[in-house]
Amino acid sequence: MDVLSDAIAAMRTGRPHSSRTVRFAPWGFRFPPSKGAGFHVVLQGTAWLLPPPDPRAPDGTGAPVRLGPGDVVLLAHGTGHGLADRPDTPLVDVLPAPDGSWPTPPDRGPVDAEETLLLCGAYQLSRDRAHPLLTGLPPYVHIPARVGAHPRLRAAVEMLGAELAEPQPGSDAIVPALLDTLLLYLLRTWWLTERADCSTGWSGALSDPAVATALCALHDDPARPWTVEELGALGGLSRAAFARRFTTLVGRPPLAYLTWWRMTTAGRLLRTDDLPLRTVARRSGYSSEFAFAKAFKREYGMAPGQYRKAS
Repeated sequence: MDVLSDAIAAMRTGRPHSSRTVRFAPWGFRFPPSKGAGFHVVLQGTAWLLPPPDPRAPDGTGAPVRLGPGDVVLLAHGTGHGLADRPDTPLVDVLPAPDGSWPTPPDRGPVDAEETLLLCGAYQLSRDRAHPLLTGLPPYVHIPARVGAHPRLRAAVEMLGAELAEPQPGSDAIVPALLDTLLLYLLRTWWLTERADCSTGWSGALSDPAVATALCALHDDPARPWTVEELGALGGLSRAAFARRFTTLVGRPPLAYLTWWRMTTAGRLLRTDDLPLRTVARRSGYSSEFAFAKAFKREYGMAPGQYRKAS
């Protein structure tokens, strides 16, 4: 199991949704904060992203970002933002539907108005156990369209747009699968772009052969009683050298990360599967159901059975 797929699976809580819409200038929407993640794709025309406040910016605000045809933007943290035909266009609040979607009123502008075709969507994610691979993302990820660049991401966008434009038998199953595919391609594209310029954090961790090998091993078999020496040996490093490198890049010592991931895995199993507690304990690396329950309560503040009922 690769780390990126695992990180998404651990946070997913419901069906993603999307819409394909045509807007005629002037238009502007203000999207409220949400628990999930959102994306926008400009299929035709142009738009402006009015990003959330950025504490790293000199004035604490995010500068408007022009989006051209084929541009994709991901807002992974569910922060409120705006989208409009121009940066100074007044924004209308978008109220989320019960399923978390963002319905917008139909737009039938004048014939000579500037037209923009948008593909927008959102993912329902739990942030209670957010993986640091996602929490480390910037306020927004902008992937400009470039000829010949990111062909798999472009193919996913085109297939999703086609299914939404002309639904066919099976679209109800195809669209959610394409949305999950699109999210993974977005994150992979960002990671591949960032790793060339970043030797720290999770971009550095997934690019470092020794650390990446150890992470894949931990995710593939979290129940195994791993030792730091064994993990270091997988990447050809001594125990001390591996521990230093892993802690620097991942932000936790190897066994601390393993414990965190075991508890995250346990929470997901309790939330999504009707497995006996002894099975959840075993899959989480605990031979004793009592030891598992004690560790789980220390991590989540409640017993595993209570967590399952509350989820």
